[in-house]
Amino acid sequence: MVDVPGVSSGKKSPDARQITTVYIMLLVAAGIGFFVIRDFGEKLAARPVISSPAAIASGTLPQSHLLPQVLVALVVVISVARILGFVCQRLGQPRVIGEVIAGIALGPSLFGRIAPDAMAFVFPSAVSPVLGILAQLGVILYMFLVGLELNSELLRSRAHATVAISHASITGPFLLGAALALTAYSSYAPAGVTFTSFALFLGVAMSITAFPVLARILTDLRLDKTELGVIALGCAAIDDVTAWCLLAFVVGVTKADLYGALMTVMLAGCYLGIMFGVARPLIMRYLAPLKNAELSVNVTAWVLVAVLASAVMTELIGIHAIFGAFLLGAVIPHDGHIAGSFRHKLEDVVSILLLPAFFAYTGTRTQIGLLSEWSDWWFCSLIILVATLGKFGGTLVASRFTGLDWRTSASLGILMNTRGLMELIVLNIGLDLGVISPTLFAMMVLMALVTTIATTPLLRMLLPGCPPSAGGSDQPDAEGFRA
Repeated sequence: MVDVPGVSSGKKSPDARQITTVYIMLLVAAGIGFFVIRDFGEKLAARPVISSPAAIASGTLPQSHLLPQVLVALVVVISVARILGFVCQRLGQPRVIGEVIAGIALGPSLFGRIAPDAMAFVFPSAVSPVLGILAQLGVILYMFLVGLELNSELLRSRAHATVAISHASITGPFLLGAALALTAYSSYAPAGVTFTSFALFLGVAMSITAFPVLARILTDLRLDKTELGVIALGCAAIDDVTAWCLLAFVVGVTKADLYGALMTVMLAGCYLGIMFGVARPLIMRYLAPLKNAELSVNVTAWVLVAVLASAVMTELIGIHAIFGAFLLGAVIPHDGHIAGSFRHKLEDVVSILLLPAFFAYTGTRTQIGLLSEWSDWWFCSLIILVATLGKFGGTLVASRFTGLDWRTSASLGILMNTRGLMELIVLNIGLDLGVISPTLFAMMVLMALVTTIATTPLLRMLLPGCPPSAGGSDQPDAEGFRA
């Protein structure tokens, strides 16, 4: 029997008005804090970062040999990902941890060091663009599936407390990440990047919680139906939506001037309103007759067309294509037959084929060897510490304020510190935009790994009686689509 803590601390919980007042004060304080940090940071100068060596071994490849070479690369990537994913499941960790480690191991950090000729054969430079396209397609479809998992009822239940806890778990690491940018900017920011963009991105990257992997952990530990599980899922869902909105703003700031960024945010808001105010009712009306029917190929095709069209639209607006895919998934009722059918149709292809390609693509860009000095490793440790303290501390304080007991609050803090694949998606966006350097990218990847690996063992220590993970299970759980 799992010893799950109760949600009451024994003291009188604050009412909705008190929570709202403190919540507004929190947001105001966070805004003031960021602008104070920005004032100091804008006076700093970024040190030019020396370009890193090519992540994938160089070499030309005849066009006629490209397909066989891509197939060889995918065979290696999928095989290693499945093996290490299985090992991690046996050790009580989510399969995604093994798949991420597989991607890093197949890159220059390990494979390229011990067998550079073999890496040049498996991953010649001509394969990199193909892997990149497969990776982007995989992430777009993955975010659509994440959107399908979004439970709007969780956002409404315990609304005041859940929003307060969730946003406290964002503002804490966001401000600490922005403050950390004061130290990191001169050493790890690429040349030409403004402090504002750098600090905003570092703050957002520290704030991410991986809703899907958190859901998988709760399911494995049989906590998903408990009060703790419901609160955690609600907080994580709000956290993800808020963090993606913040990231959209950061992308807008980075790609354009302030006016362009504000226009991007306004257009994104209009698109959000259209999707939920117009598209959602139309989708529900159209899909209602299909409630219990098997999805036809025609319906499946048109929904996929809508996913890609929505992704293109958000890309044109000035934010990343993944937002459009996520948004379309979010407007489809998560508990309906259609959402379930799409998860069943897509998750195997996405989790077994496309996401390992994304991990391999990320791995080829992650060069642990760039952390060549003790100062680099010290700063990497500092990033892990700041990210953990921000998430855990912000969640703990807000949970206690809303009336939860110490053990529930601490459990929530541990769960919200889970980052997983969502963090890798954010980091790849930052590297593509040139907001972070390859060295800082490697540090942040390590931070994502450490914080995600720590979640399950720490939670078991805090909650005696949690069952072991379903190590023998072979569900398609690259990060756990099924909550």
